[in-house]
Amino acid sequence: MKLFRMHEQHRVAILIVVVLVLSSPLSLPAQDSSHSEAARWSLVWSDDFNGSRLDTSKWVYDMGGGKWGNRELEYYTSRTQNVSIHDGKLVITARREKYAGPDETDWDYTSGRLKTLGKFKQTYGRFEARIKIPFGQGIWPAFWMLGADIEKVDWPNCGEIDIMENIGKEPATIYGTIHGPGYSGAGGIGSSYQLPPKQKFSDDFHVFAVEWEPNTIRFYMDENLYATRIPTELPAGKKWVYDHPFFLLLNLAVGGDWPGNPDTSTVFPQTMEVDYVRVYSQNREAGQIKLDSLQNSWPTF
Repeated sequence: MKLFRMHEQHRVAILIVVVLVLSSPLSLPAQDSSHSEAARWSLVWSDDFNGSRLDTSKWVYDMGGGKWGNRELEYYTSRTQNVSIHDGKLVITARREKYAGPDETDWDYTSGRLKTLGKFKQTYGRFEARIKIPFGQGIWPAFWMLGADIEKVDWPNCGEIDIMENIGKEPATIYGTIHGPGYSGAGGIGSSYQLPPKQKFSDDFHVFAVEWEPNTIRFYMDENLYATRIPTELPAGKKWVYDHPFFLLLNLAVGGDWPGNPDTSTVFPQTMEVDYVRVYSQNREAGQIKLDSLQNSWPTF
């Protein structure tokens, strides 16, 4: 009987420890095993670009030029010359060409910009894309998110999460940044990730992702966690505005305040290739699954 009680006490103690661990916020890094990741995340939205044309049930062409405050030089169109699907990949192409916009303004460059506003939005989760970006002076590829209330509260009050930005004169560096009221534009809070010497992001595809939870946004390049943003990093008195639905954007800009304009070294056309975009929600049953697994593995006495 004493031996039974001892075993039973051990069993209860183990159960208490497991419950305490599993009651903490799940925060497994992206480099954990695929089994752990599968337990943590559930795929809720994706586009693998396997059709012959852009799926407009998922994406909206964000057309126009000169209206985003960055002094970019391109006009975004819905033409297949700028946005197309080839070999299971989305291809956004920036071209140097004369283009007359609907307002009869002449532009020297065209490109593509897509968004999911009105089609898909989500609060929290893992947002990722596998992308091969171009390089060159004045080239500005981006995979990012905006608060879905932007038309009501305007930018930057809606919030912005830049999952990946690159300026083409820095071919080995990408940036992950948040922008909000009082910390936007050049005052955005961000970090960079650099490839090893003699490598550049245009050489191959890479997975760019954020894992967004209440009061935490983590930035990943492939399996590497390189930045974590939390409310205490904001300037004093400024608001954390990452607690409501956001939508996705993909675009390839030309010129602008940050990258500067193309010069004689810049080659056109430039292409940004996207293999897939995927959005996951956190699997709230993951903790219970692990607890059940541990319980089933305990010896009986």
